[in-house]
Amino acid sequence: MKYIILVFLFMSFLLTNWGYAQKNKKDKKSKDKVKNEVEKKDNTKKDNSMNKKDDYIFVLSTKFGDIELYLYDETPLHKANFIKLVNEKYYDGTTFHRIIPNFMIQGGDINSKDNDPNNDGMGGPGYTIPAEFKDHLKHHKGALAAARMGDNVNPKKESSGSQFYIVQNDNGTPFLDGNYTVFGKVLKGLEVVDKIVEQPRDKRDRPYEDIKMTIQAIPTSKKEINEKYQLNLPIDSK
Repeated sequence: MKYIILVFLFMSFLLTNWGYAQKNKKDKKSKDKVKNEVEKKDNTKKDNSMNKKDDYIFVLSTKFGDIELYLYDETPLHKANFIKLVNEKYYDGTTFHRIIPNFMIQGGDINSKDNDPNNDGMGGPGYTIPAEFKDHLKHHKGALAAARMGDNVNPKKESSGSQFYIVQNDNGTPFLDGNYTVFGKVLKGLEVVDKIVEQPRDKRDRPYEDIKMTIQAIPTSKKEINEKYQLNLPIDSK
């Protein structure tokens, strides 16, 4: 009888330990599954943050070809305004109304859509943008900058609400630094800028033939921009 009791107790002990072992194994498997799911979500979040469409490339199209533009985060007022106007298709059908070899090409005036060439350069959306001068944003070739009225009527050097210019001089135009807001640059298509500035023009530097434009905003990520154009834009990992 004593022997049977001992055997029974021993078997109970083995079954209890086996039960605990199975439970621990199940708990570990469950924890591992949770851990894998968390890691999977973290990796997905990381991938999304690296590839999210957090910026734009702007494609300015003309009969001479396309100019691809990037706008700086350091000039947020100008960037937001440009995005707004592009989305409203404000620029579509406007022209480069002023071209000066070894200097720049200027456009973005809504007056250039009408049939009166004499009012080109005098139009806009009805507001100005506060200057956003940054010491490191220079008037290099390909710089995208905002046109404006002269200092005598515009002592704060506020930018036109829509008109812009692209620097064409190979050596840049450093005498404009600190006087006009540089808010972007050409990423691709400098040869198109050179072609436009070569066109015949009148004594007001207006091309004899209209050089119309359309501008499209292409959503993209800073990571994609860095890879495509060999840049080093800071990437927000949040």
